[in-house]
Amino acid sequence: MRYLRLLATQLRVSIALGMQYRWDFLLGAVMTVVWTVVGLVPLHIALSARPPVQGWTYERALVVVGWFTLLKGILEGAVNPSLISVVDQIRKGTLDFTLLKPADAQFLVSTARFEIRKVVDAAAAVAIFVYAFAQMGRAPAPAHVALALCLLVTATLVLYSMCILVISAAFWVVRLDNLAYLFNSIFDFARWPVTIFSGFWRVVFTVIVPLGLMTTYPAEAMLGTIAPRTAAAAALGAIAFGAVARGVWKRAIGRYTSASS
Repeated sequence: MRYLRLLATQLRVSIALGMQYRWDFLLGAVMTVVWTVVGLVPLHIALSARPPVQGWTYERALVVVGWFTLLKGILEGAVNPSLISVVDQIRKGTLDFTLLKPADAQFLVSTARFEIRKVVDAAAAVAIFVYAFAQMGRAPAPAHVALALCLLVTATLVLYSMCILVISAAFWVVRLDNLAYLFNSIFDFARWPVTIFSGFWRVVFTVIVPLGLMTTYPAEAMLGTIAPRTAAAAALGAIAFGAVARGVWKRAIGRYTSASS
């Protein structure tokens, strides 16, 4: 309950800061809609009015794009704003202010800041879902939606854990700009169903960088095509991924040298 109160406090502060600049909020919301529409163009060109690719029609692939849009909003609205600032704190040796507080350091650095305007991504994702299922002429079953939301939790855990691993590298590497850029570039592949890739790239996007777990699996759950064993394996894999990220973070903290050392 104590950490829930801390999280609520951080959210209130972020909302207050975000609403101070209302035109910036509105402009950001408009740009989110524009980039969401632009991001649909490659998919429309590749799959619209063409035979299915590995069983994925244009409408079914739109569901994957919807989950990608939602996960991107979580990444840019709840994960990156807090964790990116940690790199500068590590470099300058000012992370002491966080470590000395009577709360878990990983929780504090992960909830330091939220970009409230990225909630528009969630609205855009819902709009994509509605359009996709309208084109298919049916609605998703409630049980399928519930399973998809459960897989959203696992997808968020994997996404967050990957970011923690990247940020933890800052305790060993001075500059992380290229690594963070590489991660964001790879994440863009999550807008495509993972099963359209073959061979080496399918292994990479399923096991090494589990983009399939983030977007394709929730989409398959919403469509009612995912196997129960696959969903269970995804949940267990996400938990294992989170445990590894936590262990790496704890070890990285042990290497920290403050500015006063």
